[in-house]
Amino acid sequence: MQEQYAPREIEAAARSDWDASQAFRVEETPGRDTFYCLSMFPYPSGKLHMGHVRNYTIGDVIARYQRMQGKNVMQPMGWDAFGMPAENAAMNNQVPPAEWTYSNIDYMRSQLQSLGLAIDWSREFATCRPEYYRWEQWLFTRLYKKGVIYRKNGTVNWDPVDQTVLANEQVIDGKGWRSGAEIEKRDIPMYYFRITDYAEELLSSLDELDGWPEQVKTMQRNWIGKSVGMEVHFPYDQASIGQTGKLKVFTTRPDTLMGATYVAVAAEHPLATRAADGNPRLQAFIDECKRGGVAEADIATQEKKGLPTNLFVEHPLTGEKLPVWVANYVLMSYGDGAVMAVPAHDERDFAFADKYKLPIKPVIRTSAGDTTPSPWQDAYAEKGVLINSDEFDGMDFDSALTAIGEVLQQNDLGAPRTRFRLRDWGISRQRYWGCPIPVIHCDSCGDVPVPDDQLPVILPEDVVPDGTGSPLAKMPEFYECACPSCGKPARRETDTMDTFVESSWYFARYASPHFEGGMVDPKAANYWLPVDQYIGGIEHAILHLLYARFFHKLMRDEGLVDSDEPFKHLLTQGMVLADTYYRTDAKGGKQWFNPADVEVERDAKGKITSARLSSDGQPVEIGGTEKMSKSKNNGVDPQAMIDQYGADTCRLFMMFASPPDMSLEWSDSGVEGAQRFLRRVWRLASQFVAEGAASALDVGSLNDAQKDVRRSIHLAIRQASHDIGQQHKFNTAIAAVMTLMNVLEKAPQQSPQDRALLQEGLEAVTLLLAPITPHICHSLWQALGHADPVIDVRWPSVDDSALVQDTLQMVIQVNGKLRAHIDVAADASREAIEAIARDNENVQRFTEGLSIRKVIVVPGKLVNIVAN
Repeated sequence: MQEQYAPREIEAAARSDWDASQAFRVEETPGRDTFYCLSMFPYPSGKLHMGHVRNYTIGDVIARYQRMQGKNVMQPMGWDAFGMPAENAAMNNQVPPAEWTYSNIDYMRSQLQSLGLAIDWSREFATCRPEYYRWEQWLFTRLYKKGVIYRKNGTVNWDPVDQTVLANEQVIDGKGWRSGAEIEKRDIPMYYFRITDYAEELLSSLDELDGWPEQVKTMQRNWIGKSVGMEVHFPYDQASIGQTGKLKVFTTRPDTLMGATYVAVAAEHPLATRAADGNPRLQAFIDECKRGGVAEADIATQEKKGLPTNLFVEHPLTGEKLPVWVANYVLMSYGDGAVMAVPAHDERDFAFADKYKLPIKPVIRTSAGDTTPSPWQDAYAEKGVLINSDEFDGMDFDSALTAIGEVLQQNDLGAPRTRFRLRDWGISRQRYWGCPIPVIHCDSCGDVPVPDDQLPVILPEDVVPDGTGSPLAKMPEFYECACPSCGKPARRETDTMDTFVESSWYFARYASPHFEGGMVDPKAANYWLPVDQYIGGIEHAILHLLYARFFHKLMRDEGLVDSDEPFKHLLTQGMVLADTYYRTDAKGGKQWFNPADVEVERDAKGKITSARLSSDGQPVEIGGTEKMSKSKNNGVDPQAMIDQYGADTCRLFMMFASPPDMSLEWSDSGVEGAQRFLRRVWRLASQFVAEGAASALDVGSLNDAQKDVRRSIHLAIRQASHDIGQQHKFNTAIAAVMTLMNVLEKAPQQSPQDRALLQEGLEAVTLLLAPITPHICHSLWQALGHADPVIDVRWPSVDDSALVQDTLQMVIQVNGKLRAHIDVAADASREAIEAIARDNENVQRFTEGLSIRKVIVVPGKLVNIVAN
C-alpha cells in the first residue's frame, strides 16, 4: 500500500477493475430481492453541472448501499436526447442536431464514468435513436386506434415569422423570443392524449404513494384540480342572439347563483365571434386577446380587460337578462370558455365589475356583513347563509347546493358535475428534432396510423434547421408517401412529439433495452418494476412525474406491466448554491464574475466581507448565495474539481455538506476539508498495513479501554445503518464515521488485541464509506487483506454486545453547575449513584457548610445536588 493518498491513480485502478469484471452488469435472477435505483436521466447539453453530480451521487450511494444488503441492484443510465436546445445549437453551429447530440453524449458519458457510478452501461440508450422511439410510435398507433389519442384543433402561440408554435416560456412580452414578432393565438390541428380519462385514478392513487414527499403529492393534486360543483345553463336571449341555445358554465359555488350579474366568454367563443360581426372595436379586442399567452398562469396575473357585446343570456332561476362580455381572463381551452360572474363573492369578478361599473349583488352573509363595499376583502368569498336569494334565503351552502340543483335539473338547466383542472395533453410540436408522429393523411382514407411493419418512421439525421418552421414540412422525400390502406399518394405527418413523451416511459425500457419483440419485455419489466427509488429535482414534480404515472397506467392497460405506479419512493434533491459577484455597468446592467476569478476576505465567522477581481484587483459587489446558473456565472466545473481533488472528494463533500433534500452551499474550503479527511483515513490505514497483518480479535479478553474503542466502532455502524438505510441522511452517517476516526487515530496499537481492534475499526470505516467514496474504499479493502472486492461485501452488522457498557460516566452538578464526573456501574441503583456523588471530594468541597436539600438523579446522564 503506497504511503501517500493519490486519488488519480487509486480511482483509475478501481474503475479499471470494475470494468474488467463488469461489476455492475445485472440480469434477472429469480429468487433474489431486487432494487431498481434510478436518477432522472440527463439532457446531453455538453457538460455535467454540479446539479448532475449531486443527483447521480445520491442515487449511487443508495444503489451501492442496497447492493451491500445483498440485493440484485439495477442502476441504468441513458439520454433524454430530443428537444429544442439541440435545434438552437445546431443553428448556431451549423451542424445537424444529431451530430451535436451524439458528440455531447460521448463527452458526458466519460464525465459520468469518472464519478465512479455503479451503472450498468450495457442498458444505455438515447431517446433520439430509432430503436427507442420505434416503440413509442408503436404504442401511439395502438392508442390512436383505441381513441386514447385523438386529433383536434388546439389554441397555440404562433410565431408568424419563424412559422412555428412556441412554448409559453418562449413568449416574452407578447413577442417571439427569437424573431421578436408579435405572437398570435392560432388554432391548428394537434394530437392529444386523453389524460383526463385517468384524472380520477391519477388523483386517488397518490394516496398509495407513501414513499413520496407530501409536497410533491400536493402539487400534483392541485394540478389535477378536482372540483365538485354544478354545470349551469344560461338560455340564450333569442331577441339579441337570434337563435336558441344555452351558455354552459361550471361553478363550485352554485349557492351564489342568485348573485350572477353578467357572464364572460373567451375571445374564441362562438358568442364572441357572433357579437364581433359588424363591430370593429370588439373584433380588434378579440384579436388582441388572441395575441396573448395561452398559459393559465399568465392569464391570472395579466390586467383584466373586457368589452361588452350586444348579446344577453337569461338567468336560469329568475329569467333576468344578463349581459355577455368578452374578457381576456377567460380561456376557451378551460371548461366551456365561459364563466358566470358573481362580483360580490369572487375576487377576479369583483375587480372586473369594479373597473367597468357592473352590478355587484351580495347573496351570502359573511363575517364581513351583508354588503361588499370596495376594496375587496377575503371574507367576501366565505361560505355562509344565503341572502337576497328569494326562496333560498336562510339556507347554508349544503342546503342551497341541493335545493338549487333540484330546480336546475327539473328545468333541464343544469346538473351536478365533477370537473378537473387537468386538460388533455397536447403532444404535437412543429419542430424537427423530435419523434415523428406515425400518422399518414390520405384524401380518401383520412388519418391512417402507420402499420407496424412500416415502423419506425425514421427522422432524418442530416438536417440543419434554419428556425423558420419544421424542416420536415419542406422535405418531400420525408412527407410524400403512399397510403397504407388504399395505396394512393398521401402525406406523412410532419409534426413531432412533445419530448415529455420520451421521458414518460424510459424507466420501463431500461428493464429490457435491447428487446426487439415489443415496447418492453413484460417478464423483465415485471421483474424490475416499479422503480424502488427515483431521484430528481423538485422542478419535475408536476409534468414529468404526472406524465410518467399516466404512461405507466397506459402500459398497464396494454398488458405490458403489472403494477399501477412507476415509482415506489421519490427523493427530490435540493439545489446546489454558490456565491455570486458582479459589477454594474453604465447602463445599469450587471456583469457577473465566476467565484473562481474572485478573491475574498472573511471575518472571524467566515462571512465574506469584501471581494475583488483577481485579474485587476478592483472591488466587485457581493451578490449573495444563489443557485448555480449560467446567467449568474457562479457555476463550478465538476470536471475541474474531479481533476484537482478526485471523484471521491467531490462525492464526500456533496453528501456531507447537506441532507440530500436540502439546498447545498458550495464551499471550496469544504471540498478541501473532505479531501483532508480522506487523507487521514488513508494515512491511518497505510501506517497500520505497514506494520503487518493483525491477529484475530478475542472479544472475551478486551480490557475496558479496548471495550470503549469497540463500542465506538459499533455505535458508528448503528448510526450509519440507520441514517443511510432508513433516512437517507448521508451527512450524519459521514459524521458518525468521522467521530469513529477520531477514536481510532488515538487508539493504542502496541498489543495484538489493539491491532486486531484497529483492523476491525478500519474495516468498519471502509465499509461504511464504500457507498459514498467507492474508489478509495476499493483500495483500502484490498490493502486490509481481503481478496473479494468491497462491492461484494455485505454491509457491516452491529454487535449489540459491544454496545453494552459495564460502567457509565455521569455528570455531577451542584446547584446546576458542573463540579465533577463519576464512573458508576451500568446497573447501579439510584441510591448507589447518589451515595457515590455525595462522597465525591469536589461535591463535598462545594457543599461544605451547606445543607443538601435534594438530590436529582437522571439515570445514565447526571446527578444534580441542590444545597443552600
